[in-house]
Amino acid sequence: MLHNSPQLFYTSTMKFSTAFLLIAFAASALASSLPKRLNVEKHGLNPEKLAEVRKRMQAFVDDKTIAGAVTLVARYGQIAALDAVGQADIANAKPMKPDTMFWIASMTKPITATAIMILRDEGKLSIDDPVEKHLPEFKSQWLVGNKSQDALTLKRPARPVTLKDLLTHTSGVADAPGPGRDLSLSELVLLYSQQPLKSEPGSKWEYNNAGINTLGRVVEVVSGETFENFLQKRIFKPLGMKDTTFYPSGGQIKRVAKSYEPGTNDLNEIGISFIKGPLDARTRPAFPSGGLFSTAQDMFRFYQMVLNGGTWDGKRIVSADSVAVMTRTQTGDLKTGFTEGMSFGLGWAVVREPKGVTAMLSKGTYGHGGAYGTQGWVDPEKKMIFVLMIQRAKLQNADASPIRQAFQQAAVAALD
Repeated sequence: MLHNSPQLFYTSTMKFSTAFLLIAFAASALASSLPKRLNVEKHGLNPEKLAEVRKRMQAFVDDKTIAGAVTLVARYGQIAALDAVGQADIANAKPMKPDTMFWIASMTKPITATAIMILRDEGKLSIDDPVEKHLPEFKSQWLVGNKSQDALTLKRPARPVTLKDLLTHTSGVADAPGPGRDLSLSELVLLYSQQPLKSEPGSKWEYNNAGINTLGRVVEVVSGETFENFLQKRIFKPLGMKDTTFYPSGGQIKRVAKSYEPGTNDLNEIGISFIKGPLDARTRPAFPSGGLFSTAQDMFRFYQMVLNGGTWDGKRIVSADSVAVMTRTQTGDLKTGFTEGMSFGLGWAVVREPKGVTAMLSKGTYGHGGAYGTQGWVDPEKKMIFVLMIQRAKLQNADASPIRQAFQQAAVAALD
């Protein structure tokens, strides 16, 4: 009877055709939303050598240095390799995936710097502005003169702290006492302003989270928007960075990799302990110095925009001049960074002399790392982007980790 019913056959066929079309449409939409993978041989990359990246990362998983990793190598604006190895959650046997999310920690800093430069492009500020021009609470700051066990002498600094000082980690701004996790960004920055400076502005490089957080507050005051909203409107949305956020949604939380530290015989899960309270708590400040979560593919979009001179898919995010100023050395001969041969631009670390962990990179390569081992670097000479995503606490030096070195060595060795 079924075979003799033309109407039923027609209806079933239509249902099948509709379902097929929906699946085809969804697949097409997904494909168009993903970055293109390049023909690696055509672009001077050896596919067999490039496969070594995955093998090198798997070795670190096998010896329990890390639980897992996501790596991305791009060249000429296209993704050449996107690999996921190991597990995002050991206890629940959840594998790492290309869209696994990570707390990127200080990889947030170049994004904060880009927000400042967007406002510079609009003529709303200059990097040479004294901070007090935008944040009056920084007026009449003191500087630590002499300090002993029994006494502390204060004096006035030779000049006020500028936005450029904050961007280059040479401001001397002191951190606030206590964790500050329950304070708003404006309250936290107010506390910074009341601490005496640790050194004369511009005289010494010292990695400074307080300074970068202060820049986030400047963005709020100058733009009239919250820091997170400014980033969303001016950077994340135009770039299609859908998984970059200070506040992961319920669905995104399930995709965040667990953080691990070395144990006696294995890696022990410590959870995402850098946030007080629930992961999606909306009451904590959006720390401009290190609060973002993201994915390897989202960060590729940001880095490629910068490598493009400030554009993505025909959209101008920040001016080419601002990109050039941000990504070249601004710290002169000051000793900077956590590895040899480094200098600093505005919010970006810049390779001044390739050596050690940067030996395979070109002079002028720029990027930044994160506390839990994440790394993102742009080599403008080779036209390459390297993104390493791991969640490994208590690395002796995240910027000089053997994981980063092995990843970059394998990726660069794939160049024919």
